[in-house]
Amino acid sequence: LFVINKAGGLIYSKDFASLPNMSANDYLRVASMFHSLHAISQNIAPIRSGGIEVLSADTFNICCFRTATNIKFLLVVEPSTLGSDTMLKGVYDRYVEYVLKNPFYEVDMPIRCELFDVELEKLVAEANAR
Repeated sequence: LFVINKAGGLIYSKDFASLPNMSANDYLRVASMFHSLHAISQNIAPIRSGGIEVLSADTFNICCFRTATNIKFLLVVEPSTLGSDTMLKGVYDRYVEYVLKNPFYEVDMPIRCELFDVELEKLVAEANAR
């Protein structure tokens, strides 16, 4: 899971499965590159577009949920994974509830909220149980 602010900065990342050999700089590069591709896709689309929603590859998909304030939530999943859009909306709901309503959180700054982490773990556990 990646959360990218409107300027393209990575403000949160969390692994729910082990990714091979990804350093902190790799996470920053992925976030920055996706932000750029998303912006370009909005400009080159032949019709009005909200940008990339799903980027598919042979071995993974990157699913994106963009908010009205241009915060992007990315989920990297296996191609056979169903319900990614529902999962992203669940992540967004928890972001609103536990991050934005936190009086100590400043918008667009890195997310360091224990309740958010705990609730995401619960969300993923529920999704895996289905």
